[in-house]
Amino acid sequence: MEQDPQTPDTKATPGTSGHETSGHGYSGRKDEHLKRLRRVEGQIRGLQRMVSEDEYCIDILTQVSAATKALQSFALSLLEEHLGHCVANAVEKGGPEAEEKVKEASQAIARLVRS
Repeated sequence: MEQDPQTPDTKATPGTSGHETSGHGYSGRKDEHLKRLRRVEGQIRGLQRMVSEDEYCIDILTQVSAATKALQSFALSLLEEHLGHCVANAVEKGGPEAEEKVKEASQAIARLVRS
């Protein structure tokens, strides 16, 4: 049976521990997130066009910076939702899952800071 793409998958799958019944933290804003990602995708296509049309280096770098900022903004929004939903739910339940979710979030933050 094929699932409606607008309906979040609530079945347990590998790597989704704690989301079997409640979806992911971003599920409520999925359409907004997809819109943001499509905008970034358009920026990347614009960069490809600029390079293929031999645009000025600084103009290309300016657009790279804009695309990078857009992705960073998306990542921070997703992280905030993860902390407020996934991590908060795990901490409420307690136990090893809570420790794992906090560790996972810390590692994600470290990756974002390094990028």
